[in-house]
Amino acid sequence: EIYTLSLHDALPICSDKNLNAAALAKITDGDKEASEESIVYLRKGLQWVQMDFGKPQQIFAIVIWHAHNMAKAYHDVIVQSADNPEFTWHVRRLFNNDWDGTAGLGGGQDREYCESYEGKLIDAKGVNTRWLRFYSRGSTESGLNEYTEIEVYGRPAK
Repeated sequence: EIYTLSLHDALPICSDKNLNAAALAKITDGDKEASEESIVYLRKGLQWVQMDFGKPQQIFAIVIWHAHNMAKAYHDVIVQSADNPEFTWHVRRLFNNDWDGTAGLGGGQDREYCESYEGKLIDAKGVNTRWLRFYSRGSTESGLNEYTEIEVYGRPAK
């Protein structure tokens, strides 16, 4: 059975050290609205949000909602899984729209997309992982990195 993986015991962390745990918790609270209260703002430049499931999971789908309060595309959206929290061992690319490689993680083949209330569905192809990392580098509107929600669908790894 595939289900939305619970992250209530493992709050996300991020590269922007100015955000506290309460702000980051909004990324997994189920609120997908584009209201000011629902959006988590990370600093300008390449930033990431990371999730730890506590134990390996088989991931089938991921849906990311960046701020969709107006039409905009987010740059250098990269989703990776890894076998350690430092993302140095067995790193797998699940999505990468960084076509010119400016994020320093290799050029991607995925296209930029216009953010919407539906979010961006990513096929994770059943990857087994404990950690996921979500990168971005601003949007066509702003240099800020804005996240509204991330949902992950899978089941415990076999």
